[in-house]
Amino acid sequence: KKNVRLVDGNSRCAGRVEVHHKGQWGTVCENFWDMTDAAVVCRELDCGEPVDALGGAHFGQGSGPIWMGGVLCTGSESTLKNCGSSGGSIHGCTHNLDVSVICS
Repeated sequence: KKNVRLVDGNSRCAGRVEVHHKGQWGTVCENFWDMTDAAVVCRELDCGEPVDALGGAHFGQGSGPIWMGGVLCTGSESTLKNCGSSGGSIHGCTHNLDVSVICS
């Protein structure tokens, strides 16, 4: 079972990034979010290469917890959960800063 999903996009491989943690789906904050991080999400979901890495709740605001922020993937990780993050990673985060990806 995948611990990441894309929701509210126009296809299975585009949408707001949500991660499953402690039995609940939540979102990812946009600080440091980039194409390297998006590439890991696309790979984890068998969705090819990233086309765009978006902040600002591009596909709408999520609800529930904000589980991750300051995500610092190297690009080689097999899952988003394996990526490191910066300290204070969700400080100041709100759902209007939820990230999205569009994969190929």
